[in-house]
Amino acid sequence: MKIRNIESSFVWLHRLIDLCVPSLTLYIVIVAYDIEWITRYQNTGVWTGIFIVALNQFNGLYHSWRGRSLLQDAVILIKSWLLVWVLVITLIFLLKISDQFSRFVLTAWFLSAPLVLILYRMTLRFLLTSLYENNIFTKNAAIYGSGYGSSQLSDILSKNTWLGYRIVNVFDDSPDSRHNTNIAGGITELITLAKSGDIQTVYIALPMERGNEIRQLLNGLSDTTVTVKYIPDFFSFDLLNASMSTVDGIPIINIYDTPLNDPAKAFVKRLEDVIFSILILFLIIPILLIIAASIKLSSSGPVIFKQKRYGLNGKDINIYKFRTMNSLDDGEFIKQATKNDKRITKLGAFLRKTSLDELPQFINVLKGEMSIVGPRPHAVTHNEEYRKIIPTYMQRHLVKPGITGWAQINGWRGETDTLEKMQKRIACDLYYINHWNVWMDIKIIILTVFKGFTDKNAY
Repeated sequence: MKIRNIESSFVWLHRLIDLCVPSLTLYIVIVAYDIEWITRYQNTGVWTGIFIVALNQFNGLYHSWRGRSLLQDAVILIKSWLLVWVLVITLIFLLKISDQFSRFVLTAWFLSAPLVLILYRMTLRFLLTSLYENNIFTKNAAIYGSGYGSSQLSDILSKNTWLGYRIVNVFDDSPDSRHNTNIAGGITELITLAKSGDIQTVYIALPMERGNEIRQLLNGLSDTTVTVKYIPDFFSFDLLNASMSTVDGIPIINIYDTPLNDPAKAFVKRLEDVIFSILILFLIIPILLIIAASIKLSSSGPVIFKQKRYGLNGKDINIYKFRTMNSLDDGEFIKQATKNDKRITKLGAFLRKTSLDELPQFINVLKGEMSIVGPRPHAVTHNEEYRKIIPTYMQRHLVKPGITGWAQINGWRGETDTLEKMQKRIACDLYYINHWNVWMDIKIIILTVFKGFTDKNAY
């Protein structure tokens, strides 16, 4: 049995508009500025449209768009447009044809195109809301089930009238619902209402253990003309961060997963790591040389310290750090650095406080063992300790470890002297893994520059 993926026709309209708007706005700006609409502008508009649709698709703008607010759509659009704009300007610069483009035209186009895309979506929602509020094309719906999923759906549909559904009643036959005055009845009453033609859609929001009840309800509704939709019970288990996919039409719930398991997204992440690492290493070569010389002159021992950590999928890797201690701890027991730790050298204290000791890990990134952004790698002994007491701890190894991460910019850096602190760090790591996107990485990198290098908890 296969389950078909039905996509709203509005999604295809969005794609078509997004494809055409860059060329259209560029043409209008050029005509207004009295410039000839020649090949280089035509190509720029067409390729920009293709890139913006591809990036919007990549960022999920066309996926389940009905559940998002206009503001969320606008944020995704602006991010996609900025990235495409940077790509276009970079290509123009690299091809040495910038003198063939009008700066005024490009600036006006840069400001007008995303505005038009957002205004189009705003207008569409306004028109849909007006139609539905006047009961034009509005569908009456009923929900069977009175649990958390039912209340969530009811809230969403009532707050977003432009979706075109009005909840008429909620039904449930469970013992807990019999004394609930908001429940209009059970299966019998719902089937009677469906046969009357007063509702067009039924949402079934029941947990999986009530399968017999679901079958009974479906058998009854099969003799009606209502549309029936089932809401999977994501709330019986820890599925709030789960995602949906299909394998040859078979629906799959991804419970422990990450967007980076998608080869295309993994490639983008790797490309991002290589480009940023080469750029950063080129800029910090003088700093690396100064730190290396200072370590060599101030204390005995190697400049670079290698320590075993868990990498992608829990495989062992050796990460590089500037040596900051008189001891080179590795193996089964490693004491975490604490405040006023006697093992730390004077120079090492400064390097650790400012995170400059982590700079050699850009080599790990180039080797493909780490990413610039990801969960910070813990010592092997700490991994083995915490995986026993923190559920889902090892899920942080679904992606490559990073030099900086979501936890670090949110203040969970340095010593974790309590279980709660480590749990907070892991929660941040898992949030990053579940919600990864390019813009999130860029945000973390920028915030690291301003507040991620120093921290009161870093010793």
